[in-house]
Amino acid sequence: MPHPSELQDALARRTVAAGRRGRDSLAKRYRRLQERLFFITQIALSAAIAWFISRDIIGHTQPFFAPVAAVVALGFSFGQRIERAVQIVFGVAVGVLIGDVAVSIIGSGYWQLALIVFSSMAIMTVVDGRVLPTTQAGLQSAMVTILVAQPDQALSRWIDAVVGGVVALLASTITPASPLRRPRQHTAEIVSEMSELFAETTASLRERDLARAERALARARDSEEALATLESLADDGLSVIRSSPFRRRHLPAVQEIADLLPPLDRAMRNLRVLVRRATIALRQGEVVPKGYIDMVDELAQITAAMAEDLQDRHLPDGHRAAMYELGEMTTYVTSRPTLSSEVIRAQVRSIVLDLLMVTGLSFEEAFAGIPTSYTLGGDEGDYLPDFVLDGADHDSDDDPDGSRTPEVLDRARASTSVRDDPRGADEADTTTVRTAADRDPHERRPLDEEHRPGATRPPHDEDGPERGTPEA
Repeated sequence: MPHPSELQDALARRTVAAGRRGRDSLAKRYRRLQERLFFITQIALSAAIAWFISRDIIGHTQPFFAPVAAVVALGFSFGQRIERAVQIVFGVAVGVLIGDVAVSIIGSGYWQLALIVFSSMAIMTVVDGRVLPTTQAGLQSAMVTILVAQPDQALSRWIDAVVGGVVALLASTITPASPLRRPRQHTAEIVSEMSELFAETTASLRERDLARAERALARARDSEEALATLESLADDGLSVIRSSPFRRRHLPAVQEIADLLPPLDRAMRNLRVLVRRATIALRQGEVVPKGYIDMVDELAQITAAMAEDLQDRHLPDGHRAAMYELGEMTTYVTSRPTLSSEVIRAQVRSIVLDLLMVTGLSFEEAFAGIPTSYTLGGDEGDYLPDFVLDGADHDSDDDPDGSRTPEVLDRARASTSVRDDPRGADEADTTTVRTAADRDPHERRPLDEEHRPGATRPPHDEDGPERGTPEA
């Protein structure tokens, strides 16, 4: 039987957890209200304006369909707002017109209702064919049939519906500035979250803390929702610009952020692979070289700086040099590689390519800036400069931090040159390390179908691979 103190502790933990969930729920509801407050206000004012025009200006005594059309046409999203409003207004107008004409001829009743709804939806299907206006035509014709008009109100309800629709269309061109700012802010939040995940992964590997790595993996797997939100925000921002003549000057800035979504999505997927492999390495007791852990730490620092730049409303293109240097670090293989360590190295390499594209580079530009991996001639790797990552394997007196300095890289290049090969220049099948400057600009590296530029892998399952960028 549990001790009373244990029961009290368990009760206290549950109380704290329940309080936290309650606060989170209230905060979420408040944010939702904030996000929709503009839409709610705009819809309410549009309904009132449509009613005022139909009743006080046109002179209709009960302009029921004017506010109804205005409310229905305006939704809670900026995405394709004008197109949606036009479809709804068209469907409402056709449904009300058919209903009014049919009721004036055949009257109102149960069989008339069925016939009128069928006729309006069939006609709308032939005329337009889209689901939204067809549904609205059937709905509004049913309402017209049920709410029988007075003899002196012929076609007045159709006019009211048109008035409400026109008010909604005009209102949809009035937009706040927030849909233009929020995509960039949300992008900065995602990149900041990536930085924190890199930092947590680094700490878990250095401290051999499996629980910490598992928490980081859980956070990484929750990133899909944030990316979906960013996609929606980017679509809304572009829709605002297309629908409002007052916002056209903001198109380049919003399109710039929308273009970052694909490489950012791939970077996050590759990050999940990296964190999962770090978790597996800790669970199986594999040793990840210190130099590889330092590369993950470098990613944390780079992405933190990128997030600050995005928050300051400009592309993080000032960090390309650091990413190119990190990309060169990933070229070298430790002398004692393990599966997990090499997966981590490969993922760092792919993430560097993704982040270079987040700075505004095209795939070709980003790819050209990352050095090619070791190119083997006819040998079996006997002449690989195994010493190049001695500092990555263990701490040393010469390099207590395990960092790979430019001098180490220069030694690696020198060790792989033809003149240092004991077999001589004529016989040597050398191992070379080539940078973008060394490479023929017309050279194409062989890529299988799965790894061609732009190709994606199938969606991952729990243990399968993520979709990501082809390894550079």
